[in-house]
Amino acid sequence: QVQLVESGGGLVEPGGSLRLSCATFDFTFTNYWMYWLRQPPGKGLEWVAKISPTLSDIVYRDDVKGRFTISRDNAKASIYLQMDSLKREDTALYFCAKGEASTPYTGGLGQGTQVAVSS
Repeated sequence: QVQLVESGGGLVEPGGSLRLSCATFDFTFTNYWMYWLRQPPGKGLEWVAKISPTLSDIVYRDDVKGRFTISRDNAKASIYLQMDSLKREDTALYFCAKGEASTPYTGGLGQGTQVAVSS
C-alpha cells in the first residue's frame, strides 16, 4: 500500500532551483516527524532534512544548510523541499519518509523523485 508519493524532480543546471513535493496517504500524518532522504549514484541512503509534527523543530544536514528549506502542510498531509543554489553533488534520488525524532523509517519508501544537477 503506497503511503508516500514524491514528485518535482528533474534536470537543472548548477545554481538552479527545484521544489520537491511529497503527498502522504493512509497514516496519521501529524503523529510523525517527516524526513527528506536521498541516495546519490553509487552511494547509500542519507538523510537531508527533517521536520517535527508541530513544525517547531527543523534540522538539516550541514551541506544543505542555507540552500534547502523543508516545510510541511498538516492540512494537506504533505511535505516539501525547496532546493536553491543546487550543486552537482546534490544529484540523487530523493525520497520522503515518516519517522521519529531521531530515526526515519526506511522500510516502505516510495519510488522517489530523481534530481540531476548538470550543465
